[in-house]
Amino acid sequence: SAFAGSQQRIQVDGRTLDVRIPAGIVPGQQIRLSGQGSHGGDLMLEIQYRPHPRYSVDGRDLTMRLPLAPWEAALGVELKVPTLGGEVSLRIPPGSGTGRKLRLKDRGLPGNPAGNQFVVIEVQVPTPRDDEEREAFKALAGKFADFNPRQA
Repeated sequence: SAFAGSQQRIQVDGRTLDVRIPAGIVPGQQIRLSGQGSHGGDLMLEIQYRPHPRYSVDGRDLTMRLPLAPWEAALGVELKVPTLGGEVSLRIPPGSGTGRKLRLKDRGLPGNPAGNQFVVIEVQVPTPRDDEEREAFKALAGKFADFNPRQA
């Protein structure tokens, strides 16, 4: 991953080059490879990120979606979440609904200053698979009869 710095192998004019990608490099920045261009000139590589299944990038900040079960969102939970520097423990406060954004300070792209990682809650609702599960949802609806999610 170029996020944390890496060695990448690229093909240029039938040659294979090993290129060191500096940690924290952002899209639009360039890497100069002296003498590797045509006729001995410099080769300029412009950095672009491939879409990542877990993260989106805004400057040095990263954002990831975190799916939660309704009971985790309602009651709160402590979970391990991935960051570029490894997993960290994140406490999800009770009553966290879809769209709530939590910040992990300095866990984004490296730099001076380092970016932050934002975790956006996405509550996932299970589909009842049988009568027993449907009854459990009906009981829950009865317990929260005064809750109106469309109330302003």
